Order: sequence, then C-alpha cells, then structure tokens
Amino acid sequence: MAQTLRRRSQHIHELLHRHYREVVPTNTQILWIVIAVIVVVLIGAAAWYFTRQKRSQKLRERFGPEYHHTLRTLKSRDVAESELREREKRVSQYRIVPLPAAERTRYLESWMAIQSQFVDQPETAVAKANQLVREVMDLRGYPTVGFEQAAADLSVNHPAVVEHYRAAHRISERSKQGVADTEELRHALVYYRALLEELLGKRGAIRDQTVLEGGREHNGKFIPVE
Repeated sequence: MAQTLRRRSQHIHELLHRHYREVVPTNTQILWIVIAVIVVVLIGAAAWYFTRQKRSQKLRERFGPEYHHTLRTLKSRDVAESELREREKRVSQYRIVPLPAAERTRYLESWMAIQSQFVDQPETAVAKANQLVREVMDLRGYPTVGFEQAAADLSVNHPAVVEHYRAAHRISERSKQGVADTEELRHALVYYRALLEELLGKRGAIRDQTVLEGGREHNGKFIPVE
C-alpha cells in the first residue's frame, strides 16, 4: 500500500514538473521573446520615421521657401508642418477659379496704368497695386480679410511668390507711414507685378516701363533697377 502511494506521489510529481517546464519558458525562450519585441519596436519606429520623412519631403517640395519660412517662424518642425497641412486643408475648401480671358486683359491694362503712374506718384501707385492684387485674389476665390491668413492661403497654390507679397506688404505699410523711399517703393511695385502675373496665369506678360526696366531720374534721384 505504501509503495503504491509512493509510486502515485512520484507520478504526480513528474506530471507537475513536466507541466511546469511546458508552461514556464526557459531563459532561451525569454531571450527570443525579448528580441522579437525589440525587432517589432524597431520596425515600427523605422516605419514611423520614414513615413514622417516622406511627409516632410512632400511639404518641402510643395511649399519650397515657404516651408523654411514657416519653420523659422514657428521654430518647431512638427508645429510648422501641422500649420502647412492645415493651410492645405483650409484652401481645399475654397472655390478657387481662374479669371476669364477678358478679365485678365482688363487687369493687365489696369496694371500698366498703375505702372505709368509710378513715375510721378510712386506712393499712390503702390497703394493702387496693393488694392489691385487684393481684388484679383478675391475674384479668384482667396479670402483677403487679414493679411497674414491671405498670405498663408496664397502659399498653398503660389508658394513661389508669397514672399514677394509679404515684402510688398511691408513696404506698403511703410509707405502709409510716409517712411518708404522711392527705391523701396520701386521694389514693392516689382513684387506686386510678379504676384499679379502669377494670379492671372500670365507670367512675363507685363511689359516693363522705363522706371522698372533700367532706372530713371525721379525727383532728382536716379532709380536703378536690378
């Protein structure tokens, strides 16, 4: 009887030991599990990194210098890229339309009159150029309430000229205060011209006048042109 009980006890012990070995992993198994987890984490991190790099590259290619301008302004790549994506989302909801050929011609003629006026009234010409550009933006479908947002919206489809718009705006504001000199005003008109041509889809269509081509004397001062 005692031997039978001893054999049964030994059998139960062996079964428990075998079960323990099957359930509790060995050190080697634990090591492989840890390695597998590390590999999965590294693959996930690499996928996230390359996805982020590709997304950043796409934004850099689309916005060009505006990407770097936004990055310098906001001082954070994540924040800057979030801002640029938000612009894309916002502008995608606008109804941006091209102007009819007759309208484009009319605005080109209006510009030529402004350009001629610069000779004797540079401040007035720059003010009118600013007004003309804003009118064209509005007709194209870009909201023009608030300069900063207008510039941001413009950067989505016209990133190459948005910095011209900012520079022209700064000079225009200085002109309103009466502190912009004639050379600054000439630069503002050149910037507005580049922006207008972009908006009209008529790049290079505006013929330079003497004051913008090679410089001329104005109020006793020679105005050079780059």
